[in-house]
Order: sequence, then structure tokens, then C-alpha cells
Amino acid sequence: MSLTVICGATATGKSELAVALAKEINAEVVNADSMQVYKGMDIGTAKLTMAQRDAVAHHLIDVLDITEEANVSWYQQIARDKIDELIALGKSVVVVGGTGLYIKAILDDLNFPDTDPQVRDKITEQADQLGNEIMHEKLAKLDPAAALAIPKENIRRVIRALEVIELTGKPFTANLPRQESSKYPNAKQFGLVLDRSNLDEKIDQRVDDMWTKGFAREVSLLMTQGLEQATTAKKALGYSQIMNYLNGECDEEFAKQETKRVTRAYARRQETWFSRDDRIKWLAPDSMQVRLEKLLASIN
Repeated sequence: MSLTVICGATATGKSELAVALAKEINAEVVNADSMQVYKGMDIGTAKLTMAQRDAVAHHLIDVLDITEEANVSWYQQIARDKIDELIALGKSVVVVGGTGLYIKAILDDLNFPDTDPQVRDKITEQADQLGNEIMHEKLAKLDPAAALAIPKENIRRVIRALEVIELTGKPFTANLPRQESSKYPNAKQFGLVLDRSNLDEKIDQRVDDMWTKGFAREVSLLMTQGLEQATTAKKALGYSQIMNYLNGECDEEFAKQETKRVTRAYARRQETWFSRDDRIKWLAPDSMQVRLEKLLASIN
């Protein structure tokens, strides 16, 4: 049995490669995308359809309603439980996703302190007064690595990082241990890369395709189910932009272009995050078949 991780920036072809690898080694796939855990968020998170999954079992997709909160400690527990369950059954596992903190939570021990309501309320009040930009700048000064991983738009995670820093007196990322503490020391990690111009082009095309598939309709339906009141789900790329459009705060073309912009920015943060882990073996921009052959040669 093997545990293989496929990571990298959005739109690099991770999900398709994971399916191809799983079929070759008789593995099952565990999702490590923080937004694919939500039911109904299909188009905007680029979930594979059942046909695209090609009869390969996928886990930790569609496990939460959009009004429920996903967090790293919750994900760490359910992901490790699922991986251990599959390995005990004699199955190999392919973890795939672009949420770096989720992948690190699987492999390494993250020891975040419990929340302190007084500290949380104080920082939340500051955020309400000062705004996302200034709070994110504050985080960047205290913990540059955390600021790279957390976008300023996700003020909830910015607040949480600042809370951990205040409670522990250490950077948020000081809780992220080095390789020697890995729970799965034999896991092999592979990262997918594209050259910058090609990645930007793929992201723009993906967003255009999402619009064609009915992304705005998906968001409109989710708004009737409480998306605007959600704490985590509403932060997904594109969803907040489309909500602004549907609420009359901008036109549709602006929402689309803004979705492309924030997705490109997110991809750069993903690249920076993953580049800091020297356990990752990077696969150059090749065809799916070539990448698959390189993967198989590395894990066999």
C-alpha cells in the first residue's frame, strides 16, 4: 500500500492525474481541497463529475452543508481517519488538492491552541474598524509566511492566525513542524507546475468555462440556501464575486474578470506555499501520460 500526494496550484491538472494514477495502482482518492468538501459547490470548485472520476472512489467531497464551518483541525481528523481506514483495508491512497494547510495537516502534527473568545472578539472588532487590508498587513509583519498562505479576502482566517499569534507568542506557522514529525513518513509528494503564462491562460479559460456551465446559476441557488451567511464557503474563489454581481454591486463582466484576477493571485500563493516543502518532487509541464509515467516510476 502507498500514500501519494498530488498538489500544486489551481488549474494544473491535479484531479485528472490523480484519477489516472489511482486506476493504475488500484487506489482511492482523498480530497484535499477546502471548498470541495461543500455540497452544491460544484462548478466553481472544479469538482470532477462522476463520469470524470471514472469509477475511482473519491472521499471527503460533499461532506458539509455550505452553512457549516470547515477548519484545519476538523479536516485533519477526518482525513487521517479515512486514510488509515483505507490502508487497513489494503488500499493505496492518492491525496489530491491545492489547499496546502490541509495537506500539511494530514502529514504533520499541527498543534493550534483552542480559541479564546475574548481575544477573538477583540481582533474581530479591530477587523471591523480597520478592514481586511490593514489586518492582513499586520499579519504580514508578524508572520510573512502565514500572510502568503492566507488571502486578505479571507478575514476569518486572518483573524484566526492573529489570535494564535497572540495566544502563543509565536508565528502562526511555527505550529507547522518539519518533515521529521510526519505521521506518514513514507508518503510521496508530487507537485504539478506550469509556466506562468500558460497557467494564467488555463485559469482564464477555466473561469470562462465555469461561466458557460452555469456558475452564476449555481451561486444564485446556493444563496437561497444560506451562502451569504456562511462563514467559510462564501470565501471560495468566484462565489463572493458572483454574489456581488447578483446583489447589483457590479456587472457580470466585472465579476468574471475579478474572479480571474483573484484566482491567478491565489495560484501564486499556492506556488509559494508548496515551494517551501522540500519533500515535494516537482513534475514539469508535460502531457498527462508523461506525468503519469514519471509518477509510476517514482513510487514503484
